[in-house]
Amino acid sequence: MSISKNQLKIITSLSQKKYRIQHQLFIAEGVKVVHELLHSSFELESIFATEDFVCDDFDDKLIRISETDLKKISFLKTPNKVVALFKIPVKKSIQKNGLIVVLDGINDPGNLGTIIRLCDWFGISQLICSTDTVDCFNPKVVQASMGSLTRISIDYLDLEPYLTQTKLPIFMADMKGENVYQKNLPKEAILLMGNEANGVSPAIKKYANQVISIPRFGEIQQTESLNVATATAILLSEFKRVQ
Repeated sequence: MSISKNQLKIITSLSQKKYRIQHQLFIAEGVKVVHELLHSSFELESIFATEDFVCDDFDDKLIRISETDLKKISFLKTPNKVVALFKIPVKKSIQKNGLIVVLDGINDPGNLGTIIRLCDWFGISQLICSTDTVDCFNPKVVQASMGSLTRISIDYLDLEPYLTQTKLPIFMADMKGENVYQKNLPKEAILLMGNEANGVSPAIKKYANQVISIPRFGEIQQTESLNVATATAILLSEFKRVQ
């Protein structure tokens, strides 16, 4: 079966946030990612797959297509058997305790997808993003999250009111902060991570109770900074280690 012009138009439009919002759909690609989402609480809209993709439980929503058609709807350089459309889930209530990651102005889809995976790995169930952070249903974010998107509650908020109202201590990552390995880190807190190039914005910095950094150990010490996803991994590991 071939893809209709209308189906092709809708699928390709989902690369843009405004059309994801309009259709309330997002796209997932590849065997691993699609299988993760199929076995989650996310609601499936439709699957477009080549003959060698095994999917016995969703025959009513499965459309078999050729590899040529798969390439037409894929956002990957090398399409992998299946493209699926899922409905954007209804938002849940925001968690107010525990260890929460807050992102301010993260632009790179790969970084956000990796941070979502890190939250899943370290048992962080709530991720808060500023309104100018890249959309978590961006196809590149979905791909980079490798299914962890299904297990993390992600909300986009105006950070100033949120940080004003929270009762949790706010730890901001910054190159000029205190050595994180010398800090007594609490079990419940907010870890605030900033933009790839500029860090946390000046308007948000003032809400931080404590500023922490990851020390450099290299002898030459010419590296300017760590990638934000790498820094998030190290800091989350330290928060969990001291617990």
